[in-house]
Order: sequence, then C-alpha cells, then structure tokens
Amino acid sequence: MIRLRQVKVPLEHKNNLLRKVSQILHIHEHDILNYKIVKESVDARRKDNILFIYEIDVEVVNETKILSKYQSKDVFLSPTENFKFVITGQKNLKSRPIIIGAGPAGLFCAYLLAENGYRPLIIERGQRVEERVKTIEHFWQTGELNVNSNVQFGEGGAGTFSDGKLNTLVKDKEFIGKKVFEIFVLNGAPSEIMYLNKPHIGTDLLRQVIINMRNKIIEMGGSFQYNTTLTDLKVEQNRLVAIEINNHEVIPCHYLFLALGHSARDTFKMLYNHNLKMEAKPFAVGLRIEHPQKMINEAQYGMEQHPYLKSASYKLTYKASNGRGVYSFCMCPGGYVVNASSELKHLVINGMSNHARESENANSALVVTVTPKDFGNHPLDGIEYQRKLESLAYNLCDGKIPVQLYRDFKNNLKTSLVGSTAILTKGVYEYANLNEILPQYVSDSLKEAIPYFGKKIKGFDSEDAVLLGIETRTSSPVRILRNENFKSSIDGIYPLGEGAGYAGGITTSAIDGIRGAMKFAGEYKGF
Repeated sequence: MIRLRQVKVPLEHKNNLLRKVSQILHIHEHDILNYKIVKESVDARRKDNILFIYEIDVEVVNETKILSKYQSKDVFLSPTENFKFVITGQKNLKSRPIIIGAGPAGLFCAYLLAENGYRPLIIERGQRVEERVKTIEHFWQTGELNVNSNVQFGEGGAGTFSDGKLNTLVKDKEFIGKKVFEIFVLNGAPSEIMYLNKPHIGTDLLRQVIINMRNKIIEMGGSFQYNTTLTDLKVEQNRLVAIEINNHEVIPCHYLFLALGHSARDTFKMLYNHNLKMEAKPFAVGLRIEHPQKMINEAQYGMEQHPYLKSASYKLTYKASNGRGVYSFCMCPGGYVVNASSELKHLVINGMSNHARESENANSALVVTVTPKDFGNHPLDGIEYQRKLESLAYNLCDGKIPVQLYRDFKNNLKTSLVGSTAILTKGVYEYANLNEILPQYVSDSLKEAIPYFGKKIKGFDSEDAVLLGIETRTSSPVRILRNENFKSSIDGIYPLGEGAGYAGGITTSAIDGIRGAMKFAGEYKGF
C-alpha cells in the first residue's frame, strides 16, 4: 500500500477522490485496486475555498514502480500501525479481577482482559443502559432523581449522555487509540470514526455500541453486576483481600480496577478513609452557552449549511487579566444542554448531541480554571467546592436549570424577557441571575472572555446568547496516586481513567483502561 498525505480536494469535488488520487500518482483510475481513507479534515481558513484534506492508503498495480518515481515526503510506503496486547506475566491469579465502573475506562479494560482470558467481573452502581435511558428521561420530565443511575452513573458512564466525542491530543505511539476505535466500530459505531479529524459517535448510537460491547465481554468470559455499589474494602497488611458491595455482601478480591468516574464522591471518601493515597487536583467551573448552529456554521464556514459539511464546532481559549484560563469545553454542535445531576438538592449541567447533530443550537461549556488555592489542599476539598456551587445552582431555581441571556449576565440582572435564541434543554429550566451562584473571579473572567471570543466567532457575544448553569464536572477534582505499573498505595488496587485523575473524555479514558489491562498482563497470566 502507498500512503498519500496532503491530498487536497475542493468542497464541491468531495466525491471525486478516486480521480484526485489517480491525478497525484499519474496513473489511470483502473490501476487503483483499492483505497482507504486514513484521515479526513476540513480546512476552512479561506471561506471562498474550503478544502477537504486527506491521508489515503492506496493499493495499486506496480506499486514498486510507482513509488520509485516519487521523492515527495507526502508519498511513501504505508506504515504498519498495529496494536499488540502481550501477556508476559507469570503469576497465577488468586481470584477474578474486579472492575468498578462500566464507563469507558472500565469497559475497555474489561474488554481487553476478557479477550485475553482473564474473565473480569464488572461492578456498576447504576443500571444497564436500556433501563438507564428510561430512568434519565423520567428525571428530565419530572425532576425525580435516582442517585445511583443518572447522567453520571450507569452503564457507559457519563459519556453515554454527552456528544460521544472521540478526539484526543494523546500521542498514540502504541496504537492503543486505534484499537479503541476498532473496538467501537466492531461493536456498531460508524466506520468514519477511524479517519475523521474530529470523530464522534453521538449519544443515540453510543447506547447500542455499549450494549454490543457488554454482550461481547460476556461472550468472552466476563460478567456484570448492575445496581451494585462498592461500599468498603477489606485490607490486610496493606493488601486488598476482599470488597464489600451494597453495605452487606463481601466478595474475595485481590485485583481491583477502580474506574470510578469523576462523580463517585462517596466512594472517594471511603477510599480516603482507608488511607489510599490521593491528592486534590485542578479542574474548571463555569457555565454553558447556546447559540444558533447556523450562526456558528456561518462564522466557521462562511455559509449556514452545506450537504458536505457537518455542523461546525469551535475551540476557544483566553487568559483573563486575573491570570485565570478561560476555555470552551465539551462543545456540542447541534446539541442540547442537559440536567446532569447526581446528588439530591444539587444541580449540574452538561452538553449532549445525537450522531446527526441535528438540533438548531450549538452549545459549549465556558469554564474557568480553579486550583487547590481556591478550595483547599485536602484531597476531598475540591468535591466540597463543587457541591457548594451545585447546591447554590439547585436552590436558585428550585432544581430547575437556571438560564440567563448574556446581556443580563454582564449587567448582573435577572433575565425576564425571552431572547431570539432558542433554549434547548433536557430538563426543565427557569430564568435567573447566574451571577448569584458563581464566585466573583469566575464571573469576572467569563465577562472578560466572552467579548474576546466574539472577535474570534462573529455573534458569539450577541446580546441574546443563552447562558446556563452550572458546569462543575469538567474533570475529577481528585487524583488517586499510582506508580508506573498502575498500582496504588494499597497492593491490589489499580486506579484508572478520568475519575482517578488520569484522563479527560471517552478516548483517553478508554486508552487508560487498556493500558491498565496491559500492565496487569505484564505481571499476571489469565485463567
């Protein structure tokens, strides 16, 4: 196979890729036996000349002869990019490895362990995804919260009710990220995620992918327990020997993968009480902002829509005069703002999109960095800081999502008049004054950043832009310490993923879960 880089195709000629490849290689189209897109991105810097940029693997007649004609760095022999799971461990297992949490880190750790003969048991405090969907829909309609199965907890993790974004900045030298995508596609995700520059699955499709992964894990020897919460550990001479679930049942356990997610606050407290070493870490808090998707498309593409262009996204950063970073986070094109609460009388929001990203609004978190200097150095102080803000948000509108137009936010006035931008939420909302729930340094930073963002994206700082609160779960406020072999301060416990403080998002969490499985295989062999 020959790899071609920097294959540039004008917008209107997107479907003429075969012709473009033949032109680059100076061969007839019938000499191209096969081709596969490796990467696809959009270059919209010139709105009058939008280009698709490709990397393509091409199978041709007379490959050696064709390669010999080129000295270009953009035409070369396709590299081998294969992931390998190698078992080098010699120790026998005393019991099945147990994974706490069926989010991305837990599921992918389980998938690789099951695939290689370790028969993992996955324990999930929430419901399986089919039941979880119904429970969450009921909450959005009635406000009746299930504290163990909600947008944060349940099979698939928090990412199941988000945009399903898979982009990551992690360098993938071991091709673990590629393995993640291959597993997703094998279990029903669109094949385009293998090559898109900003791949996503969407919450609607991701649900079925999670079900397929679960069934495959069971087929390979794993098993699941739902509605089951880790409530205690049994430790002897600093070595894990058993776990307690649901406050009464004890299960022998010598290998525990903690893929908790960033919202398992009660579990963090229990682990801290067992002297598991952890520390407070920085995160970010702020609001969500909604704009018409057509406005974002116009700003990014120079047109409101085009059949070949997906709903446009953006990524924005700013350093405020107070020294704090302000940035867009979890941007959801064509999405909704969702009530993502997981504790009674506390409110937090998130963004969600379906695969088609078909809603009329774009939304994104606008968040401001906070550090232990703001909330304290005790490992659990960040959690209490989040709780305080979420309690204020809940009380502001009696559990409804508080909403404010930008013109009123900057003038510290409660919104009372409807604006021109639609308000798209999953969960009931009410107009309010969001200044009342934000620390002054957060609101000041946002008021300084939004006009700057308006210079980058025309209309971003429009008077009728919709702000919603509060966004606090950008990442875990806790890091559970581990060594290079993924081992914590208690022998037998392996912290994984976003909740443990080592990832941010679906792909990086999945990668961390696979790495944890690989480290385990370096010490223990399967059954």
